[in-house]
Amino acid sequence: MPSLITLDSATSESSYCLVSVFSLCSQAEGFKEQGNAFYSKKEYSEAFNYYTKAIDVSPKNASYYGNRAATLMMLCRFREALEDSQQAVRLDDCFMKGHLREGKCHLLLGNAMAANRCFQKNKTAGTLLEYERMADFGFEKRDFRKVVYCMDRALVVASACHRFKILKAECLALLGRYPEAQSVASDILRMDSTNADALYVRGLCLYYEDCIDKAVQFFVQALRMAPDHEKARLACRNAKALKAKKEEGNQAFKNCNYEAAYQLYTEALTIDPNNIKTNAKLYCNRATAGAKLKKLNQAIDDCTSAIKLDDTYIKAYLRRAQCYMNTEQYEEAVRDYEKVYQTEKTSDHKHLLKTAQLELKKSKRKDYYKVLGVSKNATEDEIKKAYRKRALMHHPDRHSAATPEVQKEEEKKFKEVGEAFTVLSDPKKKMRYDSGHDLEDEGSCDGGECAAWIINWNIYL
Repeated sequence: MPSLITLDSATSESSYCLVSVFSLCSQAEGFKEQGNAFYSKKEYSEAFNYYTKAIDVSPKNASYYGNRAATLMMLCRFREALEDSQQAVRLDDCFMKGHLREGKCHLLLGNAMAANRCFQKNKTAGTLLEYERMADFGFEKRDFRKVVYCMDRALVVASACHRFKILKAECLALLGRYPEAQSVASDILRMDSTNADALYVRGLCLYYEDCIDKAVQFFVQALRMAPDHEKARLACRNAKALKAKKEEGNQAFKNCNYEAAYQLYTEALTIDPNNIKTNAKLYCNRATAGAKLKKLNQAIDDCTSAIKLDDTYIKAYLRRAQCYMNTEQYEEAVRDYEKVYQTEKTSDHKHLLKTAQLELKKSKRKDYYKVLGVSKNATEDEIKKAYRKRALMHHPDRHSAATPEVQKEEEKKFKEVGEAFTVLSDPKKKMRYDSGHDLEDEGSCDGGECAAWIINWNIYL
């Protein structure tokens, strides 16, 4: 069986290197934990030995030098403690405990000016710690703008601190400011291509921009660098689940199984409320399925939810406008189609807007179809039958014993029935009426014609 070292492919060598890095990091952390255990028991010599082992395995870790410096101070080996403290802050200038220990060592060794310089840094450190505290609180409360503000202030002092930059980038991504977040993460990756936090932020931006496949690649890469990266693990799981559920819903819709599609989109919407762009599409998809199921009011609500998440989402405006048309809410339909046409001036969008405007105009006239109680697709016979029924219902002779007010109302309705029949029974007038022409302005039923109709109404019965 060949050893890993003898594998000759680039991928195998890369994998071997990654495994080696993980193994060394894990070993160093193990030594540190053992050192911490001895330190807590005040067995400082043993703690020193294990911190030294951790440094031998991972000599670029500031916290290992900081811990060994603290142990050396307890052993009263202040010059050595000073060297370790200085090495810790050289590796990480934001390591405030390192500055504090360095200052204490200088003070104990009589170097007052040097100690003062270190303590001055710690005043600045106090400000940094306050910004960190405010940022942590803001993140917990999901006030991501506050976090970005705090990190910007902190980076004025600690301009090289990757941790502050990463937190800022993550919050920029959560605010939807993806180009800025990508830029910060990319800058870090140019200096440190294995930075798991930066890889996670890159993936997060892609994930929130609905580029799920690419996002998963970055999350996986981050987990290779840091197998315990909980945020990358959760984001990777959510991304895969969201993609699978959305595709399952799309397939059900293509198969005309609208109930199943509606349910699958509903389930997908519960996976990650933070993914605004994908959730906007899911709401719109569910609205489309809802419209197929005649759930028009729910479809309108879903489109509204999609637009709240992404007010540039043209498809959601178009879907909602169509639902408004189907529920005869023409003013709302016109408003949505105007928004669409202002954004994308295409001939199709212009036609949809004109149609909605025409229906709105028609809706403000007397609806002769409603007067007769028939659909707009009613046949000539259906119109005649409906007319006979309504004319008998509202004929003045049937209400001769009623109060004057009722007689007046029924006479008005009787005339409206006759007016409606006059228009809808005449093919030319009906065509013009259906086309949106205002027949009242054209004298569709003038005084003489209506009077003749009232006298001879029974010829239609």
